[in-house]
Amino acid sequence: MTSRRQFIGSSAAAAGLPGGLRAATTDTTYSSIEARILRRDFRDLTKEQLGTPALILDQEIFEQNLRKMAEQLKANGLSLRGHVKIHKCPEVSKRQIALGAIGVSCATIAECELMVNAGIRGVLHTCQPAGRNKISRAVALAKRDPTTIWVADDPITVQTLDEAAAAARTKMNVAVDVYAGLTRQGIQPGQPALDLAQRIDKSKSLRLAGLMGYSGYASHTHGWENRRKKSDEDLAPLMDTLALCKKAGLPIGIITGGSTGTYNIDAGKLTELQAGSYVFMDTIYRRIGGKDNPEVYSDFGPALTVMTTVISKTRPNQAAIDAGNKAMLRTTDEVKDRPGVRIENQGAEYGMLLWNDGDRDLKLGDRVEIYPSNLDTSVNVFDRIYVARGEQIVDVWPIMGRSGAPQR
Repeated sequence: MTSRRQFIGSSAAAAGLPGGLRAATTDTTYSSIEARILRRDFRDLTKEQLGTPALILDQEIFEQNLRKMAEQLKANGLSLRGHVKIHKCPEVSKRQIALGAIGVSCATIAECELMVNAGIRGVLHTCQPAGRNKISRAVALAKRDPTTIWVADDPITVQTLDEAAAAARTKMNVAVDVYAGLTRQGIQPGQPALDLAQRIDKSKSLRLAGLMGYSGYASHTHGWENRRKKSDEDLAPLMDTLALCKKAGLPIGIITGGSTGTYNIDAGKLTELQAGSYVFMDTIYRRIGGKDNPEVYSDFGPALTVMTTVISKTRPNQAAIDAGNKAMLRTTDEVKDRPGVRIENQGAEYGMLLWNDGDRDLKLGDRVEIYPSNLDTSVNVFDRIYVARGEQIVDVWPIMGRSGAPQR
């Protein structure tokens, strides 16, 4: 489909169109751009030529984020098993691994399958598989790739996995998921967790990989010192469980958990971090405050935007854009390079930008980039990420979860 701007530009080149409605100088039809992307020809392809809404990744900021995390964790003796729920894009994971990451963390079986299919090793599923469908898929992946790691917080799951793995003549790496403040999952720390770890260790078809404890509430606690206290509080029972396991002589290979918010807090407790949001960053994370800046979490830069087009400009100090509920537009999103511009939802396909200062005026056809509030949900509704250096598109990465396993 040709965008409104492209249509006007090609059909009214001689009309002297104002502002954002300048005539196109090259072939920017939808079909020609798609053909170029398929053959990976990005020469002279710019953001201006893309249909909207579209996900734009600032390559320079993205690479800075990856390097900073890798350097920080190396200095603190932590490994990275970056969470893919943020991006569901093997290209991102491969770049993390190139900088030293030991694998990836996945929230769903489908994500695990997608990453293994992309050649990623060291995949950790952060929720125990339950039900016949997920159990069978988990065992199949474990047989295909012996580096995968699974978690369990219930003896029933351990027994089921042991029986299924035995039937498939394979072995599975299983870590005990220990409660660490997030009530949605995790066996009680202390003796219950120790008993489950011993049960895994004695199983014929399972190997005890270690412990997992995810302090989900600590990740978004406002203020670095408050966040440190919350993480310490939530992980203390996990540390007690670790001591019990070591005293019992159990082989604890990994202690996994953590997040972008606690990347510079969890050293000395965890062996590896499951941070994911740092690669792109969103507006909610930016508001939790950092160690050096109590108001803005500026450790990692905002690299991902949703690019939109102004589609109607009929009233002063407001403009309609072509990103709405379906693009996961939220009032907590922020407009790039336009402080003071507010966002409103206007329906499935439309949003509204509002401002008080007349100097912030926008024109019909202008491109506006928006920082999303929640990376997981925003990325989930798009099929690709356009990688940009300035205005130039330098690569296009598929979001694999959108075209992957038919069974989620």
